[in-house]
Amino acid sequence: MLDRVAALVRLDFAPRHRQPQVSRVLLATVAAIAGSLAADALLVVIGQAVFPSTRGYGHFQFSDYAKLTVIGVIIACAAWPIVTRITSAPRWMFSRMAVVVTLVLWLPDLYILHGGAPGKAVAVLMVMHLAIALVTYSLLVRLAPVGPEASRDPQPTRQQPHSGRRGRSPTRAD
Repeated sequence: MLDRVAALVRLDFAPRHRQPQVSRVLLATVAAIAGSLAADALLVVIGQAVFPSTRGYGHFQFSDYAKLTVIGVIIACAAWPIVTRITSAPRWMFSRMAVVVTLVLWLPDLYILHGGAPGKAVAVLMVMHLAIALVTYSLLVRLAPVGPEASRDPQPTRQQPHSGRRGRSPTRAD
C-alpha cells in the first residue's frame, strides 16, 4: 500500500537530475520574499480601492502580513531542495504541495471570517495567500531549477596530460 501511495505522489527517492545550486536557491529565496511582499502590498492597495470598507483593516498592515509572509516563503524555499532530492518529478510534486499548502493556509482565513471578520477583507487575504504561492513557486522553479541528468559514470573522465609545449600535441612523437 505504501508503494502505491509513493507512486501516486511520485515519491521515488531516485532523482537522476542534479540538485539546484545553493546560490540559486538563495537568490530565489530573496526574490520570492521581495516578490511576495510586493504582491501583498499591491493586493492590499487594490483590495482597499475595490472594497473601501476594508480600509484600516488590521491584517492589511505591512507589519502584520510581512512577518508571516517571510516565514512562509522561507519554509517553502527550504522545502524545494528537499523535494528535488526525494522525487524524479520535483516540479510536479512541488506544484501540488503548493496547492495543498495554500488550501491549508486558507483555513485560518475562513476561521476569522466565521469569527466575524469582514468577508471582503478575508477574500483579499485569501488572494494574498494565492499570490504568495504563485510567486514563490514560479521563482523557485525558474531561478533554482534542477540540473540536467547527472552522470551515472562513477569514474571521472581523465584528460590526456598536457605536454606544456605550445602547438604540440601530447601524442605526437618527438
